[in-house]
Amino acid sequence: MTRDTAIQLATRHYDSGAFLDDLQRRVAYRTESQEADSGERLAAYLNEELTPTLNAWGFNCRIVANPVAGVGPFLVAHRHEGDDLPTVLSYGHGDVVRGYDAQWSEGLSPWRVTVDGDRWYGRGTADNKGQHSINLAALKAVLDARDGKLGFNLKLLIETGEEVGSPGLFAVCEQLRDELAADVLIASDGPRLAADRPTMFLGSRGVINFRLDVKLRDGAHHSGNWGGLLRNPGIVLANAIATMVDANGKILVEGLRPPAIPDAVVRALADITVGGNPGEPDVDADYGEPGLTPTQRVFGWNNVEVLAFRTGNPEKPVNAIPPSAYAHMQMRFVVGTNWKNLQQIVRRHLDAHGFPMVDVEVERGMPATRVDPDNPWVQWALRSLEQTTGARPVLLPNLGGTLPNDVFADVLGMPTLWVPHSYPGCSQHAPDEHLLGSVASEGLRIMAGLFWDLGAREGDAGDGNPARHLPRKTTGGRSR
Repeated sequence: MTRDTAIQLATRHYDSGAFLDDLQRRVAYRTESQEADSGERLAAYLNEELTPTLNAWGFNCRIVANPVAGVGPFLVAHRHEGDDLPTVLSYGHGDVVRGYDAQWSEGLSPWRVTVDGDRWYGRGTADNKGQHSINLAALKAVLDARDGKLGFNLKLLIETGEEVGSPGLFAVCEQLRDELAADVLIASDGPRLAADRPTMFLGSRGVINFRLDVKLRDGAHHSGNWGGLLRNPGIVLANAIATMVDANGKILVEGLRPPAIPDAVVRALADITVGGNPGEPDVDADYGEPGLTPTQRVFGWNNVEVLAFRTGNPEKPVNAIPPSAYAHMQMRFVVGTNWKNLQQIVRRHLDAHGFPMVDVEVERGMPATRVDPDNPWVQWALRSLEQTTGARPVLLPNLGGTLPNDVFADVLGMPTLWVPHSYPGCSQHAPDEHLLGSVASEGLRIMAGLFWDLGAREGDAGDGNPARHLPRKTTGGRSR
């Protein structure tokens, strides 16, 4: 058996309709983690759908209760083949956002996969059931092609709370640090750069949400009698924000700006263009940090956004000076940003610019992560994807959005390779979410080749990309 055999088996799984059947079963589970009564359905997805399949493939599985009350459990699965073999951790999540059933187009349901041309509609098809189903099917293709062996050790972690912020994931990974130890994480989530551009990203930008409040008095006052005599909180807040970000999106708070983009990241982003795909908005090329390309701004820099701004009664404005104003703010940031001290940094900035009346409250945040693009595991994976597709894939040092990647990169301490099987126009989290059949088919081939290469030995016929010489952190699944 050869690498080509594994890829052919993965292709056959798609062409036969078996992959669609798998996805149809999984989408039918209403695993809406945002719903208070979802616990039994979340557990059923792990117990009834995934565990029997993995047991049949030689995995040892167990369900781990979430240490956070009211949040869905975790599935931890192991398949150990040898102490001298590479050990891989993979990840996915079985929960989805609310279905919003009534908002889907006529003839579509979030809980049924409906195929319309290249689009496979259904909640979770893109995020994340379709993506981890592709990876599982590719693993099975390698098992069959290698006569029941993967050629490497595999650990699998599936959570059911990602869509509510992954509560408990950090604690479980700390608790199971030795059990989950691996040489590398290989997982799938998020979108490709474009539907026709196989992509790998190595981490994600961090995110921190914060609120700015101005409360100047208890009630509103007639603008004819008091206009020009009383500070308007909306104007105060707008001007305060203008000292933080200029009209072209440049961050003016020095402490919120990142360090210079590393040379390896600049090289990785050099040939990448963002936007320009059907259904995407036109990029404002002159907006953001001066001197950077649009690609560098979204993948290599920070941005501060106003998510919502309110003062007075926008629905029914009256002739009165409102008493208060507030804005929900957000910063997406890259590695090296002093995000944990955002409250103090913004407080000092506003005070220095004459806005002591603006209160700052940090709501939540998640760290940024990024693997060096020159890391040997990264270059190995790029060679594998190129061998399968015939073209060099897009390499993003980090996703523009945010994933709970810090638990793998920082808590478990491993390089993280993400190979997404979705695309920017998938309507993720919205009505009419869909997976592209063409991307799923290519994703199956890509992952079958990648998993085959993980188990390849030096000198194997047709296998020119073995992983056994790459840096190792574990021996037989145990930390060295």
